[in-house]
This record gives sequence, C-alpha cells and structure tokens, in this order.
Amino acid sequence: MWLLLASAGALGLVLFAALFYYACSVPSSQVLGPTLVRGPAAGGGVALTFDDGPARPFTEQILDILRDYNVPATFFVCGKNVERFPDVVRRIHSERHTIGNHTYSHPFLYFKSRRGMAEEIDRTQKAVERVTGLKPSLFRPPYGGRWFGLFDVLAERGMRLVQWSDASFDWKKGNLAADIARLTLRKLKPGSVILLHDGREPVAPREIDAGVTVQALPAIIEGARKAGLKFVSIDEFFSSV
Repeated sequence: MWLLLASAGALGLVLFAALFYYACSVPSSQVLGPTLVRGPAAGGGVALTFDDGPARPFTEQILDILRDYNVPATFFVCGKNVERFPDVVRRIHSERHTIGNHTYSHPFLYFKSRRGMAEEIDRTQKAVERVTGLKPSLFRPPYGGRWFGLFDVLAERGMRLVQWSDASFDWKKGNLAADIARLTLRKLKPGSVILLHDGREPVAPREIDAGVTVQALPAIIEGARKAGLKFVSIDEFFSSV
C-alpha cells in the first residue's frame, strides 16, 4: 500500500514538474498568458527577429543587409546595450524597424518578483525612449522564460509578449553560417517567427561575436524568398490576429 502511495506521489511530482516546465519554459506555451508564437499563414509572411543587441559592429552589418534586401525586422534590445550604443538604436529606429524590450540585463525571470521583473522592463523602456522618443510595445523574455506575474506587469504597461516558432541555433558554439541558414530554413513556413541574435547578452563588447549570424542572414533571406515567402514586421502579424 505504502509503495503504491509513494509511486503515485512520485508520478504526481513528475507530472507537476512537466506542467511547470511547459508553462514557464516552452516558447509556444499559452498557460501563463497570451503569447505570439507565429503569425497567420495567410499571405505567406514570415518575421525576422534579433535578440540581445545592439552590438557593434554586428547590428550595423545586419542593418546593412536588411537595407540591401529591403527586409523589415524586429530587434529585441537589452537596455544595457541601448545605453552602450544609442547611435545604433537610433539607426534601427530611423530605418523603420521595430524595437522590442528584452529586459535591461538579460536575467532568467524564474523566481523573480513582480517588482524585479518590472524594474528590468522599465529600465529598458526608459533607455529606448531617451534615444528614440518611443517606448516599445513588445517584449521577449530572455531565454524565452516566463514567470508568474509577468503578464500582469506587461498588461499594466500595454505591452505584448512575443516568442518564436523557428530557432536558428545561432547561439550554439560550433555552428557555422551554413548550419544556421539550414536550421532556420528547414521548417520555415507562412507565419513563422525567426529567432536570431545580433548580440550575446550585455557582456563586455569584446566578448561578443555574432559574425556567423551576419554571414548566414543573406542565405536565410534568399532561401525564404525562393520558397515563396515574404518578410513582414511583427506589427503586421499582430494586426492580422
């Protein structure tokens, strides 16, 4: 009898842990609140998003490529990096890309208090507003991790949460530009939200190297267009759902 109760208890703990992980960590989860993971399939649109920047020279090189291909993108910036490179943020804004909030210092949000999450978000809101005159309306949590109370914080600020449907794995050491392009394009379909990185968290600039992402970007754009897809902004996805 005790063995059966112990087994049932252990199974319950495993199921609870699985649900907890799904709710807080799986990008597509809607358990804690409404999240944009992909856009509508109608129209054949896909969206490029970049996290962790800005970071010189990589964000500028990405902007050059986007300009040459006439492609819009969304940059989820860290407030600390906005303060380091305000001129790059001004360029993102002036070239009509969307700027989203990616917290100030890129922490895991797990076990963060509402006040702690709000401080991370608000510092970045203020940093972006000082540079562009506008506050971001979109938020992406570092590592995709959400925590209880986050959606209340976002609702109070009129912000919406964006995750991704197609990971490029450009953060993995050893992945070459060809690997990143292949992994991005392998399951790409209408409505996809592509996750790329123009920086690597708010570490010292000398520790950041997003060069392989820069190298992979033309192949990603050309591959998507060859598949009959077109690049749209995240804002367009929101206006369609």
